[in-house]
Amino acid sequence: MASTRSSAICCGMTDRCQPRPISAGSHQRDALPPPSIDPEATLLFVINAAAGAFDLEAKRAVIQSALAAHGRKGELLSCRPADLAQVAGEAAKMAVARDTAVIAVGGDGSLNTVAQAAHAAGCAMGVIPYGTFNYFARTHGIATEPAAAARQVLQARPVPVQVGAINERIFLVNASLGIYPELLQDREAYKARFGRSRWVAFVAAGATLLRAQRRLRLHIETGSAVRDVQTLTLFVGNNRLQLQQFGAEPEDTIAGTPGDGSMAALMLRPIGTLSMLKLMLHGAMGRLGEAAGVESFEFKHMVVKPTLCTDHTELVVAFDGEVARMRAPIDIRVLEKPLYLLQSTAEGGTADAHKVTA
Repeated sequence: MASTRSSAICCGMTDRCQPRPISAGSHQRDALPPPSIDPEATLLFVINAAAGAFDLEAKRAVIQSALAAHGRKGELLSCRPADLAQVAGEAAKMAVARDTAVIAVGGDGSLNTVAQAAHAAGCAMGVIPYGTFNYFARTHGIATEPAAAARQVLQARPVPVQVGAINERIFLVNASLGIYPELLQDREAYKARFGRSRWVAFVAAGATLLRAQRRLRLHIETGSAVRDVQTLTLFVGNNRLQLQQFGAEPEDTIAGTPGDGSMAALMLRPIGTLSMLKLMLHGAMGRLGEAAGVESFEFKHMVVKPTLCTDHTELVVAFDGEVARMRAPIDIRVLEKPLYLLQSTAEGGTADAHKVTA
C-alpha cells in the first residue's frame, strides 16, 4: 500500500491493481455464508476525492462525525479517480484479512469500482452516496443524504444483492451499447461546462437522442432464442428504480424483477426525429414503456455481437456510468455470486425486498 498518513492513505500510486476477473456460475448464492464483520474492527472508507459537489474535507468530516457518535473506528482512504481501482483492491483485501468491510464514498461509477473489488475479494461493502442519481443506494434503502447514510452503514449487516456482468466487469445498475454510452459521454461534457445537476443530465440526454442516427446491427443469443436486430441502443437494467423512472416498470418488462435472478433489456428501434421527440416526451412523463419503437424482454444470460464481427471487433459499452471499449462478443449475465451489501433497518433504511435469495 501507499504510505499512511493518520487516518488517510495518500494515493500517489502508479501500479494498476485491478481486481481479478469474475466468472459466471463459479459460486452458488447459497454456497457462501455472509462475510463476517468484527464490530471492533476498523472500517475502511474508500473516497473518490472528485465525486460529487462536496469537497474532500466535507466528506471526511461527515464520516468522522458518524464514527465518533457511534464509537467506531474507521480508516479513510482518499484518492484520485485514476487510483480508485488500486485503492479499492487493496482495501478489499485488507477487509477480508481484518474481518471488516469496505465502504464506497462517491457516485454510481465509484461504487462500481469498489464493488468490483469487494465482489472479487468476498468482503462486505457499504455505501455513502455522493452521485447525481444514486440509483443503487436508493434501490437498496440507503439514505441519499451522506450524513444519514454514514450513520446507517455503522448499524448495518451484510445482505446478498444481485450483480450483473458485462464481459469481465460487474455492474450494479445498468449496462448498455449504442446511443446510451454516447449519452453518458455527452452528459459528462455538459456537466464540465454547466455543472452537475439532474437538469443538466436531462438536457444532455435530449441533445444526444435528437442527433441519434447510428444503427447497431446485432446478433443476439438469449438461451435458445437467436435473432438479428437493428437498434439505436441495447440497455440492460439491474435496478428496479431506474426502470420505474423510465416508465418501464419491471412488471411491464419482465416476469419478476431485477434482483430475482434475471435482468431487463430494452431496445430502441431506429426511428425518425418526430418519433424521437414523442419518445422523449414519453420518457419525461415516466411512460417510456408505452412508446412505439421500444422493445423489452427478460433474460439471465445474453451474448451480443455485431452481425459482421471479426476477432478484433470492439464495441463501446457503458456500465454504471463508466464508458469503455470491449472486444466482441459481449457476454452479459446475472452472476451467481452475490455482492454482500451493508444494509440497515435503523433510521428508515430497509433491507432490499428484491435481494438475491438462496
